[in-house]
Amino acid sequence: MKKVVLAYSGGLDTSFCVKYLTKELGYEVYTALANTGGFSAEELAAVEKRAYALGAKQHVNIDVTGDYYSKCIKYMVFGNVLRNKTYPISVSSERTFQALAIVNYAKSIGADAVAHGSTGAGNDQVRFDLTFEVFAPHMEIITPTRDMKLTREYEISYLKENGFEADFTKMQYSINKGVWGTSVGGKETLCSATNLPDEAYPSQLRKQGSEQLEIEFECGEVVAVNGVAMKGVEAINRLEAIGSAWAIGRDTHVGDTLVGIKGRVGFEAAAPMLIIKAHELLEKHTLTKWQQYWKDQLGTWYGMFMHEAMYSEPVMRDIEKFLDNSQRHVTGKVFLTLRPYTFSLVGIESKHDLMNAKFAEYGEINNAWTADDVKGFTKILSMPLKIYHAVNDEE
Repeated sequence: MKKVVLAYSGGLDTSFCVKYLTKELGYEVYTALANTGGFSAEELAAVEKRAYALGAKQHVNIDVTGDYYSKCIKYMVFGNVLRNKTYPISVSSERTFQALAIVNYAKSIGADAVAHGSTGAGNDQVRFDLTFEVFAPHMEIITPTRDMKLTREYEISYLKENGFEADFTKMQYSINKGVWGTSVGGKETLCSATNLPDEAYPSQLRKQGSEQLEIEFECGEVVAVNGVAMKGVEAINRLEAIGSAWAIGRDTHVGDTLVGIKGRVGFEAAAPMLIIKAHELLEKHTLTKWQQYWKDQLGTWYGMFMHEAMYSEPVMRDIEKFLDNSQRHVTGKVFLTLRPYTFSLVGIESKHDLMNAKFAEYGEINNAWTADDVKGFTKILSMPLKIYHAVNDEE
């Protein structure tokens, strides 16, 4: 029998695919869940149990959170990446790393094909397809849900007819959770005039008043939270737990999809918003004007390419080199105040703080220049403008 590796989440679409690939197409189905931090141990066990009940030959849970952090999230923090100045590119950045994990597993077992359950309406179909095309060009890509334009009702009916019944009751909202945030879509996000109600978000407000938070960075990466040493995924999870209790990080992203239409999606991402905004403030104190300017340009490009499935484009490695180098002095502590639904940046402490130089205090006193220095500087600075307006006096 030919082997196919199916990117499996345990939901209706991928559950249908297991049965369909086995019964109708005659494949030996290997299911793989690439976990980017969105599943508990209990949920992973339940997904595995369902895969075998549907007829999978073998199921594997692949933890890719480490790779996802070190090869992607880290650089999105360095670049202060917020798509359309709003969205920390949560779910969209995960898909490439999930697809890469599926490809690597498929190669390891000598699979003939790879499959996914994406529909034809969104971005994920492109993200999976493109990664499969680039890194497994010899493997067939099978996408039953998309190709047959299947409805939920048809898939549920098909599974029942083939001896599998489960509770696939349609939820009011589609929720995708990962270590770098949770997307929430449906109902209100399907039109332009309404927004998600509080109860649509997985995390609910649990605190009142205010709370102080300290995030410490070393070379751009979080290395401690409230004085306790931790970094990487551990630090993200800790900050998510702290911030989500205040219902911080909720918003709605509006943007252009890969398939050419505008889309809206709600999200909650307490840790990403706390980290990115704290990191951005620290950079304002420790980077020069032109470092910040070019970082903003390249960070925007990095986020756009990441969102649009272009992670494998070689220029991404070039941008990462720049971002890495830009962080050599982004070290220090950032202080924040958390309140219900929001937070404020209080200040920073850093040995690289460019405000600490003993040259001047803005608006107060200067030690490094005289009044005559400023007069001469201003005269030279104004010269090209004086020439222009003298020549074009009609303006």
